Amino acid sequence: MGMIKNDWTGSITGSAYCDAASAVTPPPNKVIIAIYFIQDNTPTALIAESTGDYVNTAVAAHEQDTATTNATDHGDGGLALSGAKFPAGSTIYGRWTSVTPEADADGGIIVYFGE
Repeated sequence: MGMIKNDWTGSITGSAYCDAASAVTPPPNKVIIAIYFIQDNTPTALIAESTGDYVNTAVAAHEQDTATTNATDHGDGGLALSGAKFPAGSTIYGRWTSVTPEADADGGIIVYFGE
């Protein structure tokens, strides 16, 4: 799992804006490393580079169902993202291959790309 660096902004290799209900994907050999929410928004799809390591809508990250090993290797209690509304001005960090926001003509999201 990647670690957020204090200077994560130095890892940005591009960005994109979207206020439509359409998927935003990074350029080849890049991933989405941060998503900034201009207004409240509920992503309808968020696909992680590694679904077991980063929050996403496909599967629960860090949920293992094996009580004897959860605390030592994967963590426990993670849920798949579903219906979560992120407030205006918030930023989430991870490694995603695509994000689809809900349509929002007076807001939207800004995604930041990195390697």
